[in-house]
Amino acid sequence: MITITPEKLFSFEDYLTYDDGTDNRSELVDGRLEIVNPPTIGHMLIAKFVANVLEAEIARVSLPWMCFQETGVRTGFRKSRLTDVCVVSREQARELVNKSAVFETPPLLVVEVVSPESVNRDYRYKRSEYAAVGIPEYWIIDPILKKISVLRLDEGLYEEEVLTENQSLVSQTFPELNLTVAPILEAGNLT
Repeated sequence: MITITPEKLFSFEDYLTYDDGTDNRSELVDGRLEIVNPPTIGHMLIAKFVANVLEAEIARVSLPWMCFQETGVRTGFRKSRLTDVCVVSREQARELVNKSAVFETPPLLVVEVVSPESVNRDYRYKRSEYAAVGIPEYWIIDPILKKISVLRLDEGLYEEEVLTENQSLVSQTFPELNLTVAPILEAGNLT
């Protein structure tokens, strides 16, 4: 007789406190832990560049917001995604000062940098999950296809604007931001 052990499904609360003793990063997808590969250096450089630009804009305009890298966002009952960059209010950050950095209320802006293994996750799954929880703006930076998709929430769905090369990135979250696609993509190169 073969005994089948059912796969353990994690609650969101289980996920917040889970520690397998490794440095693995994971997302919670329908109660299952999915290990996320470590990012490439190019990926990290782009995310860092964007975070620095957004932090500078937050300071310049004196907004009560904060910018973080590699935090989580709860996207459903048993779902949580890791972001490359997100912007939240100070109040949202204050609520998590002594807790796992997983926001349960929608960030103002989420930015993802596409890697070969994250194409479906960034373009398809995160897009629908972020729209469902009401994240008003979502950028998908794709160094593979050399483009940036700016998605703005409109009546529960994202309207998409695809930008390349020297086109200006127009953000509803940061309307005075002066930024084009080229320097964002170039940030991932070590020359």
